[in-house]
Amino acid sequence: MNVADIYPGTLTKVPKRLHKYWHQRYNLFSRYDEGVWMDEEGWFSVTPEAIAADAAERCRCDVIIDAFCGVGGNAIQFAMTCNHVIAIDVDAERLKCARHNAEVYGVADRIEFIHGDFMQLAPHLKADVVFLSPPWGGPEYNQSDTYDLDLMQPVNGLELYKVARRITPDIAYFLPRNCEPDQIGQLDPGRNVEIEMNYLFGYLKAITAYFGELVGDTSDAMAVDNPEEFDM
Repeated sequence: MNVADIYPGTLTKVPKRLHKYWHQRYNLFSRYDEGVWMDEEGWFSVTPEAIAADAAERCRCDVIIDAFCGVGGNAIQFAMTCNHVIAIDVDAERLKCARHNAEVYGVADRIEFIHGDFMQLAPHLKADVVFLSPPWGGPEYNQSDTYDLDLMQPVNGLELYKVARRITPDIAYFLPRNCEPDQIGQLDPGRNVEIEMNYLFGYLKAITAYFGELVGDTSDAMAVDNPEEFDM
């Protein structure tokens, strides 16, 4: 990866397949013109800034883990509401983008960037909140009517949740808009979960499931009937 790949400042430098994302660049990063870096996956996987800011407010705490930080969209917003952010990614170049973007936003000093696999690092981590935004499988994730968490790669959605749950019960899970609410509820049977619809300019972009103390008004939360034992 070189600077031409991660900082396509003009439309002519962006592959045609990414043009629709480039036209939304200020929704992704309001300070894009100040030198934000994104690789190809970052263009279609980064959380729009307004949605990331909302999640950061909900997740306000001392220490938060961004388990799949990508190019840093969420980690940057978390650094504005949390004292310390642990930002993890398996891709070293993408992590480089995240660090650079945090510097653009002036919050790099509050983020600890770790190159590694969250699933392997998790047993050694401590935090108040874990934010999960795993890869969805590229833009093709919404070609089916429903998104099956069991088919999530490289680890299925339930196993990922279990690993995060060993760190803290307070988890925010950023998921495709076509996930089934009942399947989300079954991630942690017997506990309330709040499913927030994330809209941007009237369009449903994604959903965020909040667990533990992150659940807001319980009247808007759902609980699973007849819960089975949750195997930690």
